[in-house]
Amino acid sequence: MILYTVMPLEQVFPEESTVYGKVKQVTFQGIPLMVEAEDFQYARVVRVLSTNPQDFLDERCCPGTKISFSFLEGLSS
Repeated sequence: MILYTVMPLEQVFPEESTVYGKVKQVTFQGIPLMVEAEDFQYARVVRVLSTNPQDFLDERCCPGTKISFSFLEGLSS
């Protein structure tokens, strides 16, 4: 079966809610990101949510990068 859609894969085939409970939406220097807490000091970037193509080329916030909590805005426990 081939499914042609513009919807993200996560919406078409949702995973368990425990996976999404760990992910938070934050802003890093004006760039909206989805991050997952690694420990008490760092978060790992899961996805870049920006519509600006230049933000995807920024090495400071590419998926998999660790970012200190002190640089993040909008992170709530």
